[in-house]
Amino acid sequence: MEIGAKIKNARNNACMTQEQAAEALGVSRQTVSNWENEKSYPDIISVVKMSDLYSVSLDHLLKEETPMEKNYMDYLEESTNVVKSKTRLSKLILILATLGIWIISLLVFWLLMDKSDAMGYSLIFIWILLPVTIFTVSLIIGKRDYFGKAKWLAVLIFGAAYTLAAYSTFSVENGLMTHTVIWPDFTKLPIGAAVSVAGLLIGIAADRFSRKKSDKNRT
Repeated sequence: MEIGAKIKNARNNACMTQEQAAEALGVSRQTVSNWENEKSYPDIISVVKMSDLYSVSLDHLLKEETPMEKNYMDYLEESTNVVKSKTRLSKLILILATLGIWIISLLVFWLLMDKSDAMGYSLIFIWILLPVTIFTVSLIIGKRDYFGKAKWLAVLIFGAAYTLAAYSTFSVENGLMTHTVIWPDFTKLPIGAAVSVAGLLIGIAADRFSRKKSDKNRT
């Protein structure tokens, strides 16, 4: 039996229409129809979702050594690699964007800021832009479950980054002007960490809510 027929039989055995399956899988009804008629193939994520949705094993959906199945397995392996590559690229872009914003905030202070407007800089960058960046990036990490359990290291990293942002600007400048060594203000550490924790928790909660909503659509 070919993959399209297996998917269709599994849906019928689960007593679901194409519309119901499409809503639960987060795709269009036409996409489900194309899969079942083998006009296109589902990617690995969709296959896993269908396995859960139709209460059938992945082996049942995928394993059968016919030429079509072999071609599909090649396609599935390729699509899996594409998904992994896109995930790695998304993580890299997220890291580079965060680092870029942090560096820009320092460059603006040292190269562009009028030293008479220190309060304006502090308000825009230290108290608005950096916290918003930390919160947003942490939320994305939590929502997409990037880095697994290691994602909680972001709390320490962002706490340190926020502390260093303040230290590398005002503290260093004051030290240069007074010819003294000024240590970082570690009271900033819990602020950055707290903003990161808030973003992570909201992201994780949003992910769980999305999963529960998907589960309800299956029942």
